[in-house]
Amino acid sequence: MPKILLVEDNPDNRDMLSRRLERKGYVVALAVDGAEGVAMATSEKPDLILMDIDLPIFDGYEATRRIKAQSDGAQAIPIIALTAHAMSGDKEKALAAGCNDYDSKPIEFPRLLEKMEKLLQGVNA
Repeated sequence: MPKILLVEDNPDNRDMLSRRLERKGYVVALAVDGAEGVAMATSEKPDLILMDIDLPIFDGYEATRRIKAQSDGAQAIPIIALTAHAMSGDKEKALAAGCNDYDSKPIEFPRLLEKMEKLLQGVNA
């Protein structure tokens, strides 16, 4: 099964989303801040990253830019930005930072799964 790196500092959101992903058969690795997310993108080699935008140390935009700037294979990992800020321009900002897609909180799990599957099909094609 695909490995998902969930980068989320809120323990409730992290626990809820990781449990739901595991029930769907995904292997889930967890990072609690942007710096840990960048490090784990290299060490864990996930198939996809779910990146919260409001993170300590590096925000999700900066963490994404750092992952996409790497040359160790991590730069090819698809990233979905997750944010409670569904303001005009946020999606564009996430995509400009290097995210492949964007989803707003509260998470609609079926919609998120659909976005994940679409990106994972591209990875495994």
